[in-house]
Amino acid sequence: MTRLFLAGAYASAAILLATIGANAQTAAPATQPAPAASEQPATDQGTADQGSGNDQAASDDDKQAPIPFEGGQLTITQPEQDGEKVLSYDGKQLASNYDVFFDKIVKIGDVNVALVDVGDGGNQCGPAKVIVWKPKDGEIQTTTVEQDECGAPPAAVSDSAIYFVPYLLPGDSKPALQWSPTEGLTTSGNLTYTPEPGTDWKDVDPSKYDNIIDAFHNEAVYKAGQALLGNDMPDMATSLLVGGGTEKTASGAFYATGCVPHDCGGNDGFMAVDPAKQKVYFARRGDNGEAQAWPPVKDWPEDIKKAYDDAQGN
Repeated sequence: MTRLFLAGAYASAAILLATIGANAQTAAPATQPAPAASEQPATDQGTADQGSGNDQAASDDDKQAPIPFEGGQLTITQPEQDGEKVLSYDGKQLASNYDVFFDKIVKIGDVNVALVDVGDGGNQCGPAKVIVWKPKDGEIQTTTVEQDECGAPPAAVSDSAIYFVPYLLPGDSKPALQWSPTEGLTTSGNLTYTPEPGTDWKDVDPSKYDNIIDAFHNEAVYKAGQALLGNDMPDMATSLLVGGGTEKTASGAFYATGCVPHDCGGNDGFMAVDPAKQKVYFARRGDNGEAQAWPPVKDWPEDIKKAYDDAQGN
């Protein structure tokens, strides 16, 4: 399984506005929401071409041009080689981390707002979103949106607010957030993961799954998993986030391994689905090194047990 990705979920701003307080289902966040008409990409206000000599040896990721903003300049610098990048406004530090990238400048009401991605980088973990704005006759302000330890949902922009619709894993419920210069960051409502209603074991098709977590979209698989895992379902799904496609056993069951972002080798998961027998199997090794299994491994069919042992290098 060579393809690695972060399985997650978000909905567009239009879906958010129509469904706040309703249920939501995951989908891999392959793209950002389309910019609103009021958005200005950061590249429209600056270029990545800077200087010569040592500057030319730096990669495009390491050098980002100053962005004119509200009578001053937003800059991203890297004071120390291999150190953190620093987001500043006219010399005042606003944020720092190993990955700092301009996203875009948008207009919310009559206020210009800069959006900057700031994160740890590394294995399949998204950045936080830093919102930068300058109130009339005021000082530069920032708000950081980071819903969990693995970044923030993509920002969907309307004329009056920026919406952040959460990634949902099986068993998850999370608040949907919105931000405006007048109201700040507030909760719009709660979204809950819901499988596709009416789907059954006959609808299971692993060829369509980029990650085995996608199998939870199926209502029968979801209910079977919920019956085994209970409140452990979100943690189990998290242990499969960094993963790839599925593999099959001789009997036709399919399975995959994965791990928690930034903790591969320390917090790993295994999931198998047998549509013919209408069964699911889970195992997870947490940070304490102890393995858990649902149901106990001794009750697993031999081919799935072998797949698990092979995955663990046993």
